Amino acid sequence: MAEEWLYQIRVGLSDEAASLLNVDPQNAVLRALTEVLHKHHATAITVYDAFAGYVSEAEQQGVDRYPLYAWTKAALDDPAKREKFAKLCTLHVNGDEVYEKSVAEALEADLLPLVDHGALTRVTKHDSNPAHNPQPPARFRQ
Repeated sequence: MAEEWLYQIRVGLSDEAASLLNVDPQNAVLRALTEVLHKHHATAITVYDAFAGYVSEAEQQGVDRYPLYAWTKAALDDPAKREKFAKLCTLHVNGDEVYEKSVAEALEADLLPLVDHGALTRVTKHDSNPAHNPQPPARFRQ
């Protein structure tokens, strides 16, 4: 039987959209994106915010319980990566970080026409197969 992977949609934001996402989400620049997210019961979380939340939680709960802490903290300490992560969002659907392929494909289909027309610079679909996702460099593995 084939493994059934879950999926996640990620979007790249224009500089303007990235600067508005957390401070003025109703801004006209974000309107088309906001409408698609609403239709699919989705929310956009910047990778920066997600990583910062992980690091903060790890520091409060004990970093030894968070195997990706050192890698994530090092990424946040790199100014170039911080800038990149502020313009990249993961989309959560109904509060879930990963979801069925059909859900991801429907969301992707509605987002693709928005690329290069305001808020979005790209749309990508990722599966939960560890072989397709970056792994921490050896120096960060526990």
